[in-house]
Amino acid sequence: MIEVNNLHKSFIDKKDKKNTVKALDGLSFTAKDGEITGILGPNGAGKTTCLRTLYGLLSADEGFATIDGISVTDEPLAARARLGIFPDKFGLYERLTAYEQIDYFASLHGMSGKSKKQAIEQVIDDLELADLAHRKTVGFSQGQRMKVTLAQALVHQPQNFVLDEPTRGLDVMSTRILRNHLAKFKAKGHCILFSSHVMQEVAALCDRVIIVANGTLAAQGTPQELCELAGEQNLEEAFVKLIGSDEGVAA
Repeated sequence: MIEVNNLHKSFIDKKDKKNTVKALDGLSFTAKDGEITGILGPNGAGKTTCLRTLYGLLSADEGFATIDGISVTDEPLAARARLGIFPDKFGLYERLTAYEQIDYFASLHGMSGKSKKQAIEQVIDDLELADLAHRKTVGFSQGQRMKVTLAQALVHQPQNFVLDEPTRGLDVMSTRILRNHLAKFKAKGHCILFSSHVMQEVAALCDRVIIVANGTLAAQGTPQELCELAGEQNLEEAFVKLIGSDEGVAA
């Protein structure tokens, strides 16, 4: 389970360094085990800042986040061990094979010896990567890169999984593969949290949706509950009404 409690974060304005920009302004929410929770928000709403705080890449000015009850600030390594991170760009070390790439991330999580080897072989089998495992990743398609990135996020068998716009740049078949895997993780009781601009994807996949605007919680609920709250028939129209603007919306 992932919990975000009253997060505040400000940055120095790049244009006017005398001023600050508030990215998070008291954001709070919970993403539960056995559910897929989506984060929606216009550009600049604070979604990525929130996720980077969970990763430990940023420190909150105020408030805190926990992963399975472990403080991201006080016990960053222990919290990160419970978290699988799927970034918004599938950056790979292209001189490495897919196996070597996954092995590298397993080592970063402190895995070694026989248990590491078994974990790598298991994730390769689960994601049907055997044909690609010993090929260098240079020249891989977006779908192939996605599967390797997914494998490196899962090799240490985390309970919680965070994705930042996971289907951006993927073709239809690769998107379907990723969605199928997310459904399997959910069925096994994992906590899945992802940000997206694709309303249809969120409506189809998510058990709960967190809508963020101006760094704070604008609304939360199931897709159907949010539509009912806004008095609209579809999630996109409900989203626009709940944030009070159509600026920055991407379908």
